[in-house]
Amino acid sequence: MDIQALKQEQTTRAAEVVRADDFDVMPPRYIAGADVGFEQGGEVTRAALVLLEYPSLKLIEHRVARIATTMPYIPGFLSFREYPALLAAWEQLEQKPDLLFVDGQGIAHPRRLGVASHFGLLVDVPTIGVAKRRLCGKFEPLGDEPGSRQPLIDKGEQIGWVLRSKKRCNPLFISPGHRVSNDTALHWVETCLQGYRLPEPTRWADAVASNRPAFARLGIPL
Repeated sequence: MDIQALKQEQTTRAAEVVRADDFDVMPPRYIAGADVGFEQGGEVTRAALVLLEYPSLKLIEHRVARIATTMPYIPGFLSFREYPALLAAWEQLEQKPDLLFVDGQGIAHPRRLGVASHFGLLVDVPTIGVAKRRLCGKFEPLGDEPGSRQPLIDKGEQIGWVLRSKKRCNPLFISPGHRVSNDTALHWVETCLQGYRLPEPTRWADAVASNRPAFARLGIPL
């Protein structure tokens, strides 16, 4: 694995990321959520994509793709491992979204190219990264109340927001993926919260990927 070549590709692609709002449709008619996991000891990459109608946030379509994993886990280069399965699931979607939430980092990445930015560039759709853990950057302490937020700063630059989405839960790390600004990324994540830690698009994507009871109860086969 040529790490230097991957670093150069990240640097090149990061320069192509659009950090300003560039929506084709506003408000969006359809919002998608994406989540990636691994099966069989990492040999199989599983990507789940869900499509929600806005503003009802009702689930109207879901797709799961399983493909052979194409590269090992290397810290800082996860997007190269995850995007092939995401593309496979994306190609199955009958209706493409106007806005996409990805479980992972957007520009909140040492070289500003997390999976939400990488995949957002590939499909050229406004994309937001919604991560459960911090990869880089610093922030001031959050209040305990839901809605408390602080800018996520790295090397003097705001690369996202840290948001306490639910009381007594760890915060989310929200960052622009592609064609979305910092403030708009935060706005749409907050808009899609319905009392859970995760916003509905990635909450449903996680449920589909894991076949959680909330999804299984719908009786829709994977």
